[in-house]
Amino acid sequence: MIVFEYAPNGTLFEHLHIKESEHLDWEVRLRIAMGIAYCLEHMHQLTPPVVHKKLHSSSIYLTEDYAGKISDFGFWNEATMAKMRSTGIDDTPSTDPENNIYSFGVILLEMITGRLSNSLDDGPLVAWALEFLERKRPIKDMVDPTLKTFQEEDLEKLCEIVTSCVHSDPNQRPSIREVTAQLREITLLPPDRATPRLSPLWWAELEILSTEAS
Repeated sequence: MIVFEYAPNGTLFEHLHIKESEHLDWEVRLRIAMGIAYCLEHMHQLTPPVVHKKLHSSSIYLTEDYAGKISDFGFWNEATMAKMRSTGIDDTPSTDPENNIYSFGVILLEMITGRLSNSLDDGPLVAWALEFLERKRPIKDMVDPTLKTFQEEDLEKLCEIVTSCVHSDPNQRPSIREVTAQLREITLLPPDRATPRLSPLWWAELEILSTEAS
């Protein structure tokens, strides 16, 4: 058994998709995205690279200061588990870095739109968002309606990142280093501001998770 530092604010999935959870504003979502990118970059640059096998918004835990922590484990409460089952999310593990890039693109879309990654009504989120990403419809119209404010310039750049991440050809997807650099241009957040501020165990935990996954 491995014990990790407690992340008291639940998962990203809960905050995006379960009404009872606290709402995340635009700036908080950007910080979470930046933190996830830094973590994936760290994992992918290990020798050999370590790939997260089931990267979903449900595997991103939020600390006391709402920084994202990647986990391989599903400590979901009953409400989250029921919601996940209803979406038909594919839990088949993936072992290629390119699949992590795709999954990260989907998580970015979830944070932008507030929609499930896959729903019975609309199908896969990527397919639903395609008209917006291809600029056939205004991208601001796909933004989560619960967001009171957001930066349109940031949205444009984020959608460019998403489009590259979910490219149908895995070989055409960017590396996580490229994604991280692009996100940092948007957020202006270095690692020490995107990762948990009060967690000296943060990188140690990530190393343990990486060892377990390899």
